[in-house]
Amino acid sequence: MAAVLAAGMGTRVGADGNKAYLRVGGRSMVTWSLDTLSRVPGVTRVVLVFRRGERELAERTVSAELPSISIEFVEGGNSRHGSETNLLNYLAADIESGSVDVVLIHDAARPVAGPRLFGTALSVAREHGGAVPALPLDDVVALEADRVGVPDLPAGAALVGVQTPQAFRAPELLAAYRAAARDGFDGTDTSACVAAYTDVRVRTFPGDRRNIKVTYAPDVAVAERLLSSPGDPR
Repeated sequence: MAAVLAAGMGTRVGADGNKAYLRVGGRSMVTWSLDTLSRVPGVTRVVLVFRRGERELAERTVSAELPSISIEFVEGGNSRHGSETNLLNYLAADIESGSVDVVLIHDAARPVAGPRLFGTALSVAREHGGAVPALPLDDVVALEADRVGVPDLPAGAALVGVQTPQAFRAPELLAAYRAAARDGFDGTDTSACVAAYTDVRVRTFPGDRRNIKVTYAPDVAVAERLLSSPGDPR
């Protein structure tokens, strides 16, 4: 199954409310990913995690823009980790019964992600336990430890930037978030919680430079251009 997180704000992009519902390329940003996921082989359920107080907005948007697609709705939490916890609590019975084997999590702010990226995340997670798309960071430098108070990078070390979708085997993911709840742990992303509470070896796979995250106002125009490119860049 797959989930799209749409419980954040849009202050940096200049939105008055939730940026997930900004119009990008003729439709709300969030519905691009929901639509794509509905066409990914192996994805049998799609969940929209909405911000508290926005259920009506979420349902109205999906009904208007994706009337033929079945979408489930889960209320998000006060943080990304909290939203993922709510999602896993919602799925817990199906995970424990074995009807949900892998959970794929994607950000609504990445509307250009295509079916191939989602499909790769699912297959890698099923084989290895966890999957995260990553791209090398070409514009970083190593700083001297005695000048900035951090250790030098090992020789030959590579820095990468991670994207979503991220995918994980469901039983281990649920166990990790239950343990995190007991400890009061609040991770920055899904893989951080998995790394802290399981032995799952999260594998990276090549991300896509077109899979941009809409964070600032100029990103909207970039996303629109990518989504309207001939041949559908997704």
